Amino acid sequence: MANRAELANAIRALAMDAVQKANSGHPGMPMGMAEIALALWGEGEMRFNPRNPDWANRDRFILSNGHGSMLQYALLHLTGYDVSIDDLKNFRQLHSKTPGHPEYGYTVGVETTTGPLGQGITNAVGFALAEKLLAREFNKPGLDIVDHHTYCFLGDGCLMEGISHEAAALAGTWGLGKLIAFWDDNGISIDGHVEGWFTDDTPGRFEAYGWHVIRPIDGHDVEAVRKAIDAAKAVTDKPTLICCKTIIGKGSPNKADSHDSHGAPLGDAEIAATRAAIGWNYGPFEVPADVYAGWDKKEAGAAWEAEWNTLFAKYEAAHPALAAEFKRRNAGELPANWNKVVADAIAEANTKAETIATRKASQNALSAYVPNVPEMLGGSADLTGSNLTNWKGSTPLRREGNELVGDHISYGVREFGMSAIMNGIQLHGGWRPYGATFLMFSEYARNALRMAALMKIPTLFVFTHDSIGLGEDGPTHQAVEQTATLRLIPNMNVWRPADTIETLVAWADAIEQKQTPSTLIFTRQNLQFQTRTEAQIADIKKGGYVLRDAADAKVVLIATGSELDLIVKAAEKLAAEGIAARVVSMPSTNVFDKQDKAYQASVLPAGVPRLAVEAGVTDGWRKYVGLEGDVIGLDRFGESAPAGELFKLFGFTVDNVVARAKALVK
Repeated sequence: MANRAELANAIRALAMDAVQKANSGHPGMPMGMAEIALALWGEGEMRFNPRNPDWANRDRFILSNGHGSMLQYALLHLTGYDVSIDDLKNFRQLHSKTPGHPEYGYTVGVETTTGPLGQGITNAVGFALAEKLLAREFNKPGLDIVDHHTYCFLGDGCLMEGISHEAAALAGTWGLGKLIAFWDDNGISIDGHVEGWFTDDTPGRFEAYGWHVIRPIDGHDVEAVRKAIDAAKAVTDKPTLICCKTIIGKGSPNKADSHDSHGAPLGDAEIAATRAAIGWNYGPFEVPADVYAGWDKKEAGAAWEAEWNTLFAKYEAAHPALAAEFKRRNAGELPANWNKVVADAIAEANTKAETIATRKASQNALSAYVPNVPEMLGGSADLTGSNLTNWKGSTPLRREGNELVGDHISYGVREFGMSAIMNGIQLHGGWRPYGATFLMFSEYARNALRMAALMKIPTLFVFTHDSIGLGEDGPTHQAVEQTATLRLIPNMNVWRPADTIETLVAWADAIEQKQTPSTLIFTRQNLQFQTRTEAQIADIKKGGYVLRDAADAKVVLIATGSELDLIVKAAEKLAAEGIAARVVSMPSTNVFDKQDKAYQASVLPAGVPRLAVEAGVTDGWRKYVGLEGDVIGLDRFGESAPAGELFKLFGFTVDNVVARAKALVK
């Protein structure tokens, strides 16, 4: 049987060989964290099943310092996942299962996409919160079917990122005792030794957050790491940070403890010298059988899962309804009555015909949907009373002793942290998280939104106070360019509904998504209810539809959100002047763009001039109106004044729409 040194050196060899073959990558971190990885993955501390990577009660592992991806790929390969030696040889190559940074959905066993530093540890907080809340809901005495840890590797760069402060503070506040993070304290980043720009008292900082901190241990001492993990598990009311002093590029005679090993291949000569120094007498990508045997976790993983299956069978016998609900939620399936729930909510709203702000319409939608979809988990970044993401049945999440009570999360003023935590909750399974802030502050959260779209996960992002309609708070808070730029994110559905019915449809569509995140954008001010036929209501889900039509229309008016009623009134005035106008509501350009060309042409017929109206920047609408069309928008920042005055100042009036429309009619 291979000894610990040989098992750890297998990681070093595979990492330096793969990076060298790719002529690109980061060998230093995998070489420096090999013993930590051995203690966690190789010696039974972490429970997983390589033959069933989706086992519900597996421990989760997040590589926050994702540039060291070869560490994770080597571990997946060695422990028995479907990651072959050929996959390692194809590291960083086109369409390989081993991309430059770990990518969710590309490589089996990768729980989240990492690379943008700080987001991995933040995702990990989401994973740990999801586990704690699921355990609260489903576990019964003697039947703890939800009982697993979240482990996270992170480096100096993750700790420098501001998002790590947001996430770590919340993890301490929530008492996430099953979150264990390993700090790779090697003192090196791309620019060199970090003492010139990173002198934080990191252990003190985490203790201040309410973490259990295990102060520096030798990260190359497997036994020391194992003891630290045991100590971390013994503390159940606090997350743990294990501070591991390591040498980046350990084993390399000339490039260890240097930024030279951080982000570049070691080179053939140095690799040969490293092989000699660590006693690895094998060729590139060659791993001896006894090393494979020492790492293999297929048999152990099957036994861990079998043990849990036995427990779950007892649970299912005692609590059949809860067991069925647990299975449904982990499968990501909606309740069987979902379509009826949506239809009933729309019918009721259509009867009420309320003229209210869409942020209020959103709250009403949540009141209709969430009781029927209990996996919905809401929150807000310190703006609950403005975002209205709470509803009549929700209660604030708070800590009582070592327990969390309530179901509406107050994230505090942490927009980026909130969004990345939600991604972690979504990835964990069993929950559908949604969280809100003002649309303007989507800027703080932007990279987490992008990561959701990149990973193809249906996280729900809610943004209110969507335009100059915010009013007196002024241009610092008035979103002008945000809606347009959110629409540019690939694989993101952006909805800006115009009334209660469109809001219900937008929420329903977002909840139904399986691989696409949604951004729901709502107003502060009241919006006029619009009457529709059943066919028009059905067409809302297509992203754009004809709301008001006229025979032989001379112009097509297009709008979203608060500007829809404006163009409805303009169409009425045009009709009084003998000019027929079609009114198109386009609450989601992204969804409309996915429709077939025939449907798009039926809504926006060729040869009829078009005028788009939206209280934001205009460029995105040019593709819908064409060179011959026009856009009424706002290609400048707003002003501080009551909303009504601002809409008049910037030309969002019936008379201006009419005048601009008439100018298009030949």
